[in-house]
Amino acid sequence: MSVTVFIRYRLDPFKRAQFEDYSKRWLTIIPKCGGDLIGYFMPHESTNNIAFALITFESLAAYEAYRARLRQDGDGMANFHFAEDNKFILAEERTFLRKVVLD
Repeated sequence: MSVTVFIRYRLDPFKRAQFEDYSKRWLTIIPKCGGDLIGYFMPHESTNNIAFALITFESLAAYEAYRARLRQDGDGMANFHFAEDNKFILAEERTFLRKVVLD
């Protein structure tokens, strides 16, 4: 059973451009490390401090293997450090979802 990780970010609204740069880097890093990236979604209208990302994996085990590869990836670690150093992400929530299918 595949699983989709839904990530909700609460951002510093004055640092959205930094979050967008951070997101663009993940567009190549995540697939390289084994995630099927659906995309990153930025605030556009109304709420200016919430963003989302969706990434699908074959299973929770595949997600765990991806996380291990990500921690070994130089570009991935550099992007994590960029976020920590610039503090544009105020909170991050992960929800694991499964697709509803007909039996």
